[in-house]
Amino acid sequence: QARLVESGGGLVQAGGSLRLTCAASGFITSVFNANSMRWYRQAPGNQRELVAEIAEVASGSNANYADSVKGRFTISRDNARKRVYLQMNSLKTEDTGVYYCNTAAYGRDMWGQGTQVTVSS
Repeated sequence: QARLVESGGGLVQAGGSLRLTCAASGFITSVFNANSMRWYRQAPGNQRELVAEIAEVASGSNANYADSVKGRFTISRDNARKRVYLQMNSLKTEDTGVYYCNTAAYGRDMWGQGTQVTVSS
């Protein structure tokens, strides 16, 4: 069964860094490579918002970011390992939330279970 598994969240002070990992477990490599991968986050009481997206390999794996994280976050993909990363630097308290990995593959919209990021002041 193909699924997404996030890891790497935790508690960090403002100004610190974290790297999140999304493992595309059970994916065929060609399917992984053919799909854009996204990181969303959801803070308490807020809607889930798109943080970063990286395009499929055939489109050059271009990355796009929410304005609130530009210059601080970097999304990347390791196609051989079928993983997507979100490097988060200069973290702010408003970055606190549950971070989810997302893609559309195998005919369905797929989400991981999420990983909690808490940034303290």
